[in-house]
Amino acid sequence: MLAHRRILLIEDNDQLATLYQEQLAANAAIVKCCGNGTDGMAAVKAFRPSAILLDIQLPDIDGFSVLKSLQLANNKVPVVVMTAHSTVNHAVEAMKLGAYDFLAKPFDGQRLIVTLRNAIDHYDLTEIVKTVAFSDGAGFHEFVGSAPAMQSVYRTISAAAGSKASVFITGESGTGKELCARAVHQESPRRSGPFIALNCGAIPRDLMESEIFGHRKGAFTGAISNRIGAAELADGGTLFLDEIGEMDMDLQTKLLRFVQTGTFSRIGDYQEQKVDVRFVCATNREPEEAIRGGILREDLFYRLNVIPIRMPPLRERPGDIEAIARHLLTRFVEEEGKQFRGFDSLALTKLRRYSWPGNVRELENVIRNAVVLNDGDMVTEEMVVAAIGERSLATNRNGRETSRPSPKGEERKADQIRLLADVERDAIERAIALCNENVPQAAAALGVAPSTLYRKLQSWKDV
Repeated sequence: MLAHRRILLIEDNDQLATLYQEQLAANAAIVKCCGNGTDGMAAVKAFRPSAILLDIQLPDIDGFSVLKSLQLANNKVPVVVMTAHSTVNHAVEAMKLGAYDFLAKPFDGQRLIVTLRNAIDHYDLTEIVKTVAFSDGAGFHEFVGSAPAMQSVYRTISAAAGSKASVFITGESGTGKELCARAVHQESPRRSGPFIALNCGAIPRDLMESEIFGHRKGAFTGAISNRIGAAELADGGTLFLDEIGEMDMDLQTKLLRFVQTGTFSRIGDYQEQKVDVRFVCATNREPEEAIRGGILREDLFYRLNVIPIRMPPLRERPGDIEAIARHLLTRFVEEEGKQFRGFDSLALTKLRRYSWPGNVRELENVIRNAVVLNDGDMVTEEMVVAAIGERSLATNRNGRETSRPSPKGEERKADQIRLLADVERDAIERAIALCNENVPQAAAALGVAPSTLYRKLQSWKDV
């Protein structure tokens, strides 16, 4: 029943400890006994038990403190709590702190063995369910899809979450880098702490240092009050720096020191503060190219790139397109009060065969557009084509569809063709106007980084 299972027994009563050890040994379990909570917590790592048998009343710290420590360490090993004080309050508190079951002393050997066996079986089943969830389309946190490339991402997140090691996420715009960062945070022992996200491409460079580290009143023109920065707000949690390649090189130097030491100073303040922060960073650039181009410090990259995660573009996971589209349709139908039940077969074909250069963000915009501008029972091919834009979906050599301008009759004459730069500027200015001058929001709708729009706007001002 418990053959070769490792049981950690934390019990300060020598007579009871001997009794439990004998009962467990009779069922071929491997037992390690600790007489206090401190030794017990140290033994969890070294002994790697299949289950923990924990007394509430211990000589140094109580069992509830042990449970809290296990919870903070994201330790999933099942714990069975023992106490002579069999009150409902103790049972409820133990369950809230993650205990699997509760035994009131005295109890017989059969009850002990059955309870431990059930706890271990439940844990084993949970691990099996997690494995199946990676491959059956159930998704992971806010992600939808089960493509092999995404299963790899899910497994990396799960494996890395318990560590404090920095995570560096790469991927094209719209692939879900922030969702990945949030999943890392939610899987980690820091899940109850803050998740603070900063988009380094959406904040003007002269304000970026204050956004990260904060400032003292009067530190510079416009600093009319003290400001707490993201570094301080993220204490005990996770700090996510998106588009880190857009950060000024001088500020990258200060960030490197912060990553190395965990200490920083607000602008205008010489007093250093120390915080406990886990760093997760992301970029839509190729890091090696950014380093060669002199826009990303090599030492900062290698310091942050402890656990690399690459978010695959949507074209590498075509099997997930339908599941994501249906998930988005359900969400937008509820938000907009529409009656759509799904997609017709031709609409699904168009969605699957389009190349999605803007990735999931573009797919999201297309589905929202189709829902907002149309009514009906099913989303049709015509709605999808109209939402994607004024273009036909032409099949390339590989049988996939890419967006190409529809010729619509005779070939256009040269004087009828607008310069690409003018078309781009009109599209950007229109998007910004539609988003009420919110540049980051317009960038998201266009499927580009906010820094791209800021650079374009600046270049037009300079002309």
